[in-house]
Amino acid sequence: MSYRVTFKKYAQKGIRNMPLFIQKKMGFLIDDLRENGPVAHNWPNYSKLSATEYHCHLARKWVACWRMEEGTIEIEVYYAGSRENAPY
Repeated sequence: MSYRVTFKKYAQKGIRNMPLFIQKKMGFLIDDLRENGPVAHNWPNYSKLSATEYHCHLARKWVACWRMEEGTIEIEVYYAGSRENAPY
């Protein structure tokens, strides 16, 4: 099964502000989410924030947060950026 990954504008802006090597890691995370869904156990500091929200660290300072409503195949990345500003 293939999942569809979408981005909030705020997340897109955060990705543009990341260093290039972190942007590449974000690309790997997106590929993983498309192939395997919202549960990303093999990513550092992955955790479930709520019944529909998840997050993981791309590096010590950088995180990504996403959500997936039950019964859909769409994953929405709602935050990507520095850990200090993360919405959790």
